[in-house]
Amino acid sequence: MFATLILEDGTVLNGKSFGAEGTSMGEIVFNTSMVGYQEILTDPSYANQIIVMTYPEIGNYGLNDDDFESENPRCKGFIVKNSCENDSHYKSRQNISTYLKKHGIIGIEGLDTRFLTKKIREFGVMNCLITTENVDNDNLSEKMALLNSYKPNRDIVLEVSCPKMQQLNHEGDINLALIDYGCKTGITDSLAKRGCKITVFPADTDAETILAGGFDSVFLSNGPGDPADCTSEIKTLENLIGKMPIFGICLGYQLLSIVLGAKTYKLKYGHRGANHPVLNLLDKKVMMTSQNHGYAVDASSLTKIMEATYKNLNDDTLEGFRSESLKIDAVQFHPEANPGPTDAAVIFDEWVAKMREYKKTPVRKAEEMASL
Repeated sequence: MFATLILEDGTVLNGKSFGAEGTSMGEIVFNTSMVGYQEILTDPSYANQIIVMTYPEIGNYGLNDDDFESENPRCKGFIVKNSCENDSHYKSRQNISTYLKKHGIIGIEGLDTRFLTKKIREFGVMNCLITTENVDNDNLSEKMALLNSYKPNRDIVLEVSCPKMQQLNHEGDINLALIDYGCKTGITDSLAKRGCKITVFPADTDAETILAGGFDSVFLSNGPGDPADCTSEIKTLENLIGKMPIFGICLGYQLLSIVLGAKTYKLKYGHRGANHPVLNLLDKKVMMTSQNHGYAVDASSLTKIMEATYKNLNDDTLEGFRSESLKIDAVQFHPEANPGPTDAAVIFDEWVAKMREYKKTPVRKAEEMASL
């Protein structure tokens, strides 16, 4: 079956459908990873987005039962050069087309993904429409009108967050509260194996509920969307900062930066891939990292209470900060991911060691907060 991609700028590309049938709209983004399509498809941070894979052959090792980052895919569509139907791997349980069809995700193959990626890099991310319905000169204007009327769900974090509190790990010497903005399984697994007893809270949980739980630290997960839209989540953090140690990844990092007085902005085409070099500004070591974000923290807007800890060596964007007086550490990239090197996993070792140390002394309410 044929399928069509229509970009916001009027570009129309035709390909072949695999996966579900129908019509879907979202923000088109690209990912440069050569492997990991199962983890990418099930990363909740891709909610509201249609993913273009730059690597041409996708699906060759199928999908297994061990590498899902969430129960269901949250993206709006999936675009590849070639979808492999004859997957080959001893752990594979289904091919990618079957998986997408099962979860109602439209896939398109046979497009010039190199052309598409270059267009996104030149003009920036934009909204798009993908459809398995017939598109011709008679109805193209209708499809464009539909695309132009598209508005993303600004409460997308609440859509991907867990619906109620749940305990994921019952054993460990660190009693950790994790606020779920769209958390990847890799994050909770990384924390659990380092001795964290994890209680997961929905994104709209208030600070009072967490403060009453007797937790040692708070962890803020990754998630989709514009951090500035997360008004209730920001309010919760305003009431937690200075009262408990807090650690954050991706969206959690962005929300912490806003609460501490910094500014965020949208990147032209984002960082999405498994090969981003990041420099540790404290020890000058470089690590290869996996990333998935469309927003960044403006390094020039950091307040006195914040110290930059990492930067991206591709474009010098800020990738981490800490506030020692408030016992806050956060990074933009994903230390739980394994893009080949496991360099970044040390961050979890360092953070959990800090959590244990922080148990010995209460957080001091920093007077500096008043002068931000």
